[in-house]
Amino acid sequence: MNYRKPRSTEPISNSPMSGQYRSVSVTKRPRGMCCATIVMLLATSLVGCSGLSSTTPNARISADRQEINVGETVNFDARDSTTPDPTIIDEYRWNFGDGETRDTKQGIVAHTYEIAGYHEAEVMVVNDNGESDTASLSIFVNSPPTIELEMPTYIRAGDTARLDASGSIDPEGGTVEFIWDFDLGSDSDGDGDQANDADATSAFVDLTIESSGNRTGSVSVIDDKGAVDTMVWSLMVISRTFNVVWEEQHIEVEWSGYLEQGQSYEISHEPSAGARMIQVNATLILARDILPIMWPEDNFTLSLNVPETGWSIFASTHHDNLTENASASIDRGDMNSHPESDYTITADSSEGLVENLLNEPGERFGQGTWYWTITADQCDPDLPVDGVDPDQGNDWKLVVEFVILIPRVSEIGV
Repeated sequence: MNYRKPRSTEPISNSPMSGQYRSVSVTKRPRGMCCATIVMLLATSLVGCSGLSSTTPNARISADRQEINVGETVNFDARDSTTPDPTIIDEYRWNFGDGETRDTKQGIVAHTYEIAGYHEAEVMVVNDNGESDTASLSIFVNSPPTIELEMPTYIRAGDTARLDASGSIDPEGGTVEFIWDFDLGSDSDGDGDQANDADATSAFVDLTIESSGNRTGSVSVIDDKGAVDTMVWSLMVISRTFNVVWEEQHIEVEWSGYLEQGQSYEISHEPSAGARMIQVNATLILARDILPIMWPEDNFTLSLNVPETGWSIFASTHHDNLTENASASIDRGDMNSHPESDYTITADSSEGLVENLLNEPGERFGQGTWYWTITADQCDPDLPVDGVDPDQGNDWKLVVEFVILIPRVSEIGV
């Protein structure tokens, strides 16, 4: 129950006038209410100085990947960071742990790591009161393999070079795989990209190159986390030196048979295989009739066709006098030129050199298959019995002589 205490007087403190008093009105309240009021007033007085209702932000950070290879990019996200009302987040200050920093107004950022190792990525969130908080996470950047390649600087055409990358390692100690592209100037897998062929996948390869010139290829080493390092290599391929001697040979071939009137016989062969044709002399000889005085000699035709050369010719048998056999001849000399007999020349191989020598422009006459055709045009009676000729044909013989040049090559300076 409230009651009023009679007014009383007491000295007025700090008054310049001594002996003066002022009236003080005192209202007495219940004890419990007084205590609650004191506690409330005390709490109110602590709000601004004690931080119990601070506006400090709360930073949060995440990343789409925390394990990458050198040269790859991480996307960071700090949009889950908060700050109590009524403040707002004003800025995000990023430190990527590799010496690179960035400030953004948005809570997302992307960063590419070029340095291997562990990096502590941190974001500082700052609100418009200047208050801040930080959050961080660790990013592992995997280093690419280290390539060690051993190979010769040059080889001769047709030789084999060993390219050895077995000394390549993964700095983190993982296993490695290999991909070889033997020629960056060709597309062996036909995908339109000359630089991605997988011609071999072993740690070392033995590469044989038949043509002289510079050969450029590559080897890629891949570690167990997919990091790749590629080395482009170059190999010089030098030609060989040969001594050339042209050997002259005389070859004779012979065929024989019997033909009745109207019949033909064909012979095919390739006399200039592996050689340069120089000269040919062919003679078709018929057997003597029994009574050449009574009847004319039989008449045969000899024809020759060399399609690859475009040469076609024929001759008919004849005899100059009754004492000779009827014959027909085909002769041709200087079909190709005589090269100098002994000289040196460079080439990638002896086989390739011989092929080039035999196929020099203007020196290919007589190449290919030769077709000889012998035809019995007219076979006169020899000795008729009861008006019937018992021998209606004739025996023949074809003799062909060739002069050819064969290139003999020998490598020098091996």
